[in-house]
Amino acid sequence: MYEMVKGANVGLATLSDNVDAVIVSLGWASPTGDGDADVSVLLLDGSGKVRSDADFYFYNHPVAADGSVHLLGKQPAGEGSEDRIGFDLTAVPAGIERVVIAASRYEGARFDELEDLRVTLADGSGEELLRFPIDDAGSVSAFIFGELYRRGEEWKFRAVGQGYDTGLAGLAMDFGVDIDDAADAADAADAADGVDGVEADDAGGEGAVGAGVESAVEVASPSPAPLVPPEGGEPLPAVPAPRRPEAQGEPRDAVRDEPRGEAGGEAGGQPRRAARPRTARRKVTLPKTARASLAENESWRPARMFPVSALKSDRDRETRATSVLLSVMAQVPEFGRRLTAGFGAPAGRMETFTEVSLPHGDTPRRPDGVLRVERAGKLWTALVETKTNGNALRTEQVQAYMDIAARRGYEAVVTLSNDVALEGSPLVEVKTDGRRKHKVALWHLSWAEVAHQAQMLIRHEGVGNSAHAWLLQELLHYLQHENSGCHGFQNMGAAWVPVRKGIDDETLCQGDPRALEVVESWERLIRQVCLGLGGELGQKVLPVRRARRGADPGERRARMADELCRDGRLHAEVLIEDAPGVLTVAADLRTGKLRTSIEVPAPEQGYPLNWVKRLVRRLAEAPADLHVETLVEGDGGGPRGTLERLRPEPADLLPKNGARITGFRLSLFKGMGSTRGNAETGFIRSVDDAVHRFHDGVVVHLDRPAARRSTTAAPAGAAG
Repeated sequence: MYEMVKGANVGLATLSDNVDAVIVSLGWASPTGDGDADVSVLLLDGSGKVRSDADFYFYNHPVAADGSVHLLGKQPAGEGSEDRIGFDLTAVPAGIERVVIAASRYEGARFDELEDLRVTLADGSGEELLRFPIDDAGSVSAFIFGELYRRGEEWKFRAVGQGYDTGLAGLAMDFGVDIDDAADAADAADAADGVDGVEADDAGGEGAVGAGVESAVEVASPSPAPLVPPEGGEPLPAVPAPRRPEAQGEPRDAVRDEPRGEAGGEAGGQPRRAARPRTARRKVTLPKTARASLAENESWRPARMFPVSALKSDRDRETRATSVLLSVMAQVPEFGRRLTAGFGAPAGRMETFTEVSLPHGDTPRRPDGVLRVERAGKLWTALVETKTNGNALRTEQVQAYMDIAARRGYEAVVTLSNDVALEGSPLVEVKTDGRRKHKVALWHLSWAEVAHQAQMLIRHEGVGNSAHAWLLQELLHYLQHENSGCHGFQNMGAAWVPVRKGIDDETLCQGDPRALEVVESWERLIRQVCLGLGGELGQKVLPVRRARRGADPGERRARMADELCRDGRLHAEVLIEDAPGVLTVAADLRTGKLRTSIEVPAPEQGYPLNWVKRLVRRLAEAPADLHVETLVEGDGGGPRGTLERLRPEPADLLPKNGARITGFRLSLFKGMGSTRGNAETGFIRSVDDAVHRFHDGVVVHLDRPAARRSTTAAPAGAAG
């Protein structure tokens, strides 16, 4: 892998032959486990500016209509998280010369509070081509990691490493993005009533979405000094001079996209004022409240697009699940693109096939499915191997498909099963022939990930039309039906029972490989719980991985296995977007108890008695058996008690010795399932139920941190 330094550049074609589509990953770690940032992308023309605000992509405008840019979202990586961006370089418009890749922090946070900042770039086969580690980000709130740029017909990457004190608003303005003034931002916030800057359109009207961009920004700070190119390198682009946000009432110098169906003027010849900027396309989502059924009685069941009653064997389940999934991927472009963009597939016309026969020695092979995506006369192809009902992928079968794909020029092999892949620990070990010029990527999807993406689209982000929403709903119903066999991770493995028995008998020794198997299963379970909760909430829900900088994932799991042998406990932390703290899940195998908890920081101002009274009022609808503990400075613990006891006497939470209160820990305890499976009495079900109960019963009642503005840059016409 090519290691880069600040200011260096490299041609992508010199690193790989498969760079029509690339994945750029921005990564960081946080000592506290809850530090985060948001990625953004700007497409710049020859003038170094965006052509219009639609060339600015961020968390409220994540996908380009032409498929050239797709923000793929966050995923846990090593000791932190990684935000991935898919680029189809063949689809980037001809007038675009540079693609700036940046990230920003919010609520006063700075990049020097994060560790291990880095940017990596992988080709279409998933092989990492280059890495740019960043050690000197500085106390800035926005940061340009790097940029892709053209030199003739070739795409190159430059390691920029440049910060902005003015945050994403200042960065966006410097590149020509039109930012709403403070008054407009306040109006938008009032109209949206705090709903992430997006205003719902009436069924027949053309609504608008207003959003503020850190409305306190009045003057952009001077841009950083220009970078000095490395010896022999190409000259670096000049940074555009900063410009002030326009004064209230002044006309904007940028041309805004006119909303569909709007007339050019008003009666009396007075020109109509430009519509407010839209930060998201109008999309169709399912109504939150289901319509009343026309069934004669409750025993009637609605007809389904994908019936499951006739599924009797594993083969039937695999065949049906593959056909159902691939057909919906081909018919709902947003969904198909969501699942394949992370594999390096371009945005284009997708066709899917099942039960295809391909030659392989004396015996033809029949993969479960084939994906083919066509764009500009080029094909991206992948073989699909599916398992359901907890069946494991077979190494020899996947290896045969990898060999077939390499010989026939396929770009990837995609496996689907109930299992969840772990970082640095592939589900199937395959061998690759290094002599072959054509490389084949091996990717894995869990059925839980497929269901998560369907939930995000139909319940939160929306799709193009009601027919697509209905298809996704039918797919989701199929995946969640007990007969489908597509239930995600549902077995803690053969080591679960002997490890539990060894902990009870105190005979489990450190270094026992069975303990490592249980730790890996625990990590898969937590990842799946995050997918399920995130799909229901429409928010980012990620496991927190605390480890030494640059630590190998295997070493981290080995330490967790030793802790399990020593203490008899499994422990995980979950970061829920907009939650006031990190949710902790602990399973004590000695006592058979699950503990879910969250630490809420104490307010910076006010009186302690008012703090505890307000906390108890906020938890009026929380479970009576919720344990509340006061956190104080020093080693000593503070007062504690159940919510039932504290409701009439909140002052009991105040420390008697006057110690300074730093926060409060809220905990729920629940009996732990004993069996290794996903039945009602199983461990997996009990963990999932405990996390959902704690979120719905406790977290939803707590104060959220100060909400960031909907765009932290609200471009006009960002709907693209």
